[in-house]
Amino acid sequence: MAKRDYYESLEIDKNASQDEIKKAYRKLAKKYHPDLNKEPGAEEKFKAVQEAYEILSDESKKELYDRYGHAGVDPSAAGGAGGFGGFGFNEFDVGDIFSSFFGGGSRTYSNAPRKGEDRFLRMEISFIEAAFGIKRSIILNVDEQCSNCKGSGAENKSDIEDCSTCKGSGKIRTQQRTMFGVFETSNTCPYCKGSGKTVKNKCNTCKGEGYVQKKVTVEVDVPAGISSGQQLRISGRGDRGLNGGPNGDLYIEIVVSRHKHFERKGNDVYITIPISYVDAVLGTKVDVPTIHGDVEVEIPAGVQNYQKLRIKGKGIKSLKGSSIGDQYVILDIAVPNKLSKSEKDLYMKLREQEQSKETLFEKFKKTFKLK
Repeated sequence: MAKRDYYESLEIDKNASQDEIKKAYRKLAKKYHPDLNKEPGAEEKFKAVQEAYEILSDESKKELYDRYGHAGVDPSAAGGAGGFGGFGFNEFDVGDIFSSFFGGGSRTYSNAPRKGEDRFLRMEISFIEAAFGIKRSIILNVDEQCSNCKGSGAENKSDIEDCSTCKGSGKIRTQQRTMFGVFETSNTCPYCKGSGKTVKNKCNTCKGEGYVQKKVTVEVDVPAGISSGQQLRISGRGDRGLNGGPNGDLYIEIVVSRHKHFERKGNDVYITIPISYVDAVLGTKVDVPTIHGDVEVEIPAGVQNYQKLRIKGKGIKSLKGSSIGDQYVILDIAVPNKLSKSEKDLYMKLREQEQSKETLFEKFKKTFKLK
């Protein structure tokens, strides 16, 4: 299979400067590195980029390639480039690529203090608890820094030494020679676990762990007006840090249980109440439940089914600010399905009166059209 043009592999033109070649190599090596890109064909593209850079970054090899093409740098051809000795890893190793990708060009050492992972919990509260807020106590198992060794794991400072295996770097570099060159990889030192330090005499309190596990009671202050899906953050109650770094944080997701009668929309509260056909026609006064207690509401005569009435300021307090929502009362007019004889007689008299004038249905029929 014919090899791809080296300039095409680096996505540059033939007049590119060495700085442009180097910049293109950095970009594409990060893009196609097998540890970062799991797409099919990424590894082949990565190798092609490495090969192209090895030739074009060397002025003498680049001149041969520009004059004779691949034949001028083929190690099997006379006067060729003489093989690929490492694809530029003397100048750019994999660690440089990773640190540039994640840290903007600065190296990140594994033995540096690192914050612990965050923890996540869910807490279910009632509708009313969400509306007015609540304080809850939860019990957690938390790893805290050992007070005796301050997290070092050593009985004394003099007991801490640089790891003899990784020479204090926390990393062990290995090289693998392949047909495409020498690949250098960096792995966490298995002896010091990336800390770069070893301990001669372990701390008697924590047995060299650098931390002690405690069962602690954490007070959770759930604010008024919180909704399902919102999170509370409690600093320092997550997993322990590494190499003396701080603990992560605890995030608590709130789940608000449904209420039998109340429904929340924003900071407003809705409730549906049943009223009789008679009260809907004549009007009445009723004590309506709200989250703040019963409130007398006047229902005007002639209300319609599912008509909505507003009770100002009886909703939920805003989580941010002092404003309070309203409560809306939806009227559900109940039509009786069983009548006593006296009730039926009264409705019959009402019908007789209705028949003496044009009914609502008759008005509807006059205006009804199929098209």
